[in-house]
Amino acid sequence: MRRIDLHCYPGTQEWVESQGPFADALARYWNKPWTGRREEDVVEDIRAAGLQSLLVAFDIESLTGAPPCGNTSVAQMRDRHPDVFLGAWGAVDPLKGGEALTEAVRAAEEDKVIGFHFHPIMGHFRVDAPELKPLFECISGLGLPVMIDVGSTGMGAGLPGGLGSRIEDAHPMAVDRLAADFPDLTIIASHPGFPWVDEMTAVALHKGNVFWELSGWAPKHFPPGLKVDIRARLQDKIMFGTDHPSIPLDRILREWDDLGYKEEIMHKVFHENAERVLGL
Repeated sequence: MRRIDLHCYPGTQEWVESQGPFADALARYWNKPWTGRREEDVVEDIRAAGLQSLLVAFDIESLTGAPPCGNTSVAQMRDRHPDVFLGAWGAVDPLKGGEALTEAVRAAEEDKVIGFHFHPIMGHFRVDAPELKPLFECISGLGLPVMIDVGSTGMGAGLPGGLGSRIEDAHPMAVDRLAADFPDLTIIASHPGFPWVDEMTAVALHKGNVFWELSGWAPKHFPPGLKVDIRARLQDKIMFGTDHPSIPLDRILREWDDLGYKEEIMHKVFHENAERVLGL
């Protein structure tokens, strides 16, 4: 079965350094070293797992001063390993204002990114903020989708004040408002959305332009209601992602298999929905 991973970070030292002070918190959250690996080793692990992945860029430079793992970087990594990487999500820092719009256009035209990923908690913004409308108008005008993290995160977890990050910035209702304001914009919500799984379910069901990939959680820990909805009313909305390198790839694949879904559901989750929605 084809398996498309919608949410794969490069896992290199450049990517780790782009997280600035959040990197130490992530190491504690995932209970493992949070250090970069050689690109060749990352690629071999993904290839051995039988995955085709979409890389994800990262940019919170205006908050931390840390250089981004930018759009050109992930595009070049994609191009060096075309059998493993189907594409790359770009990233722009919304707090950079007009510079973010300029970079979005450049990344779309020159780097050929598949769309743009947003991390509201780490970036200190809400995607439904009025000041971000010009950016989403730009992306919508480019005809590209967006992927937006919802729910709590390990970014800043356990640190005083979460390094100023607010979990509420990633509330699913922000995605709901964005989807209503931009009905032509394809939106993929990332992660289960804890503690607002029911709210995220409602948004995915209500908004025809919203889809949902469930990376970042071990599947055995999905709430019971979500496990039912994946095979029922959300079966045409759910997509697969790993959030690499957060959880070992073999564990994620094993636990998805252990959920016991029929093969037709697994095909939708692992590749058919992504193929249809993103044209992969």
